[in-house]
Amino acid sequence: MTTDFILPDIGEGIVECELLEWLVEEGQHIQEDQPVAEVMTDKATVQIPAMHSGTVKKLHYKVGEIAKVHSPLFAIDIDAEEDTGSTSQPASEAVVESNEKPTMQPQSTASTEDFILPDIGEGIVECEIVKWHVSEGDVIAEDQPVVEVMTDKAVVEIPAKHAGKVARLYHQQGDIAKVHEPLFALEVEGGSDTAPQKPVQSQASSTNQAVVKSAEQRWPDGAYEPPVTIPGKVLASPAVRRIAREQDIDLTKISGSGKKGRILKVDVQNVKGQADTTSAPSRSSVSTDKSAGTNRENRTEKVRGIQAAMAKQMSASVYTIPHFTVSDELRMDALIALRQQLKPVFEKQGVKLSFMPFFAKALSLALNEFPIINSQLNEDATELTYFSDHNIGFAVDSKIGLLVPNIKGVQNLSLLEIAEQMQGIIDQAREGRLGGESLKGGTISISNIGAIGGMTATPVINKPEAAIVALGKTQALPRFNENDEVEKHHIMQVNWSGDHRIIDGATMVRFNNLFMSYLTNPSTMLMHLR
Repeated sequence: MTTDFILPDIGEGIVECELLEWLVEEGQHIQEDQPVAEVMTDKATVQIPAMHSGTVKKLHYKVGEIAKVHSPLFAIDIDAEEDTGSTSQPASEAVVESNEKPTMQPQSTASTEDFILPDIGEGIVECEIVKWHVSEGDVIAEDQPVVEVMTDKAVVEIPAKHAGKVARLYHQQGDIAKVHEPLFALEVEGGSDTAPQKPVQSQASSTNQAVVKSAEQRWPDGAYEPPVTIPGKVLASPAVRRIAREQDIDLTKISGSGKKGRILKVDVQNVKGQADTTSAPSRSSVSTDKSAGTNRENRTEKVRGIQAAMAKQMSASVYTIPHFTVSDELRMDALIALRQQLKPVFEKQGVKLSFMPFFAKALSLALNEFPIINSQLNEDATELTYFSDHNIGFAVDSKIGLLVPNIKGVQNLSLLEIAEQMQGIIDQAREGRLGGESLKGGTISISNIGAIGGMTATPVINKPEAAIVALGKTQALPRFNENDEVEKHHIMQVNWSGDHRIIDGATMVRFNNLFMSYLTNPSTMLMHLR
């Protein structure tokens, strides 16, 4: 039976994608789960696998054309053994199961259902399996953490929706799992089969029978799935292909250890490790040639993950928000002395005291007097929302890229509580384990460029917020006192960027003056403590 393959949802809000490459040709016979096309959305590059085995009849798009979600992508003539209804099984899997259960299956009080990987963040279409917390055969409880996955934004734990027994894990550690596709299978109590199932009759070819024989020898329990063989092509995720391109590794020469022969990151890393060991001398000579100006090659790679998200966010901010900047000098002497005095007290509580909690608290106190700075304009600039909570974001250089988590309700927190929350968020971000909730709902941001040596900057607003401040490093500089005498002061550059649609220059200067007054004379913050 010839049927059209309909391009499925490949990410929240995605309605179209560009066809980068066809991985098959018209007239070619393909296997279930074999990658058919590679497409690029505005968020990621994704491979589209076949849902059935069969012969490709027609490719509806050419490379470079735009394909629409929910529209036909290609036509396939499904193999006869699969064209028996929705409950039929692919031939290769049917053969494995017929050897696994050659007799009639008894009635069961449990039904097996697939857990479908849900949307785990706006625009996320795939994630990497970091760690399984369960094994096949384990009995788990409802809401029990099952697997830890890493997206391009954070590490997330996926809990079980129901209690039951883990029947199968569809991915190994390091695999790339797709949103809206099965993650694991669970036997849930309470279901029953309406009738004994008949033994599955093998209709596969002698080739498939040979594969089954191999499967019996290697994995008697039937867990092994034969690899999909595609002449000239390999089964590998976009992330694995990118790593291979960067390391100049030929994937066609790698034997994949993943499901159905899929090449995993660990397979590529193993090849890379062997290459490092065997090719050190030749690498040295190439390095010498490059230093002499020969054999130089440009390197091109796709923009992905946090880098892609930042590019999109910053472009949207600059193109839609008219920025203006206000700069000033902050004298840090009194704040430095106060921090030195409080550090031992905080250390007894197990908390490291940096300058950031002071900056956040002073910012919150200033926002009480200037609520316009803590407001946001809607997309069509027709409504302005004033936020009662001061959710102050701060930039963190994490293992997966630059993140801007925020501390909620700073106006209600003490200096110690701010420091505790900030330390916890930074630790999680640097380990790549920061939850999505910490990245949402910010109302204003601080970029402490001084922590890595920067002196001055023109920060870009974290849309849809109305303002952001960049704080430079503290320098010992000469300044005149009221008697025209030169004194040594510790000076920090303060640079504000504001949304000029709702904030005027005079308002920003007055707001900054109040903000800096709390830091220049930190004891004045005491009058506002509750």
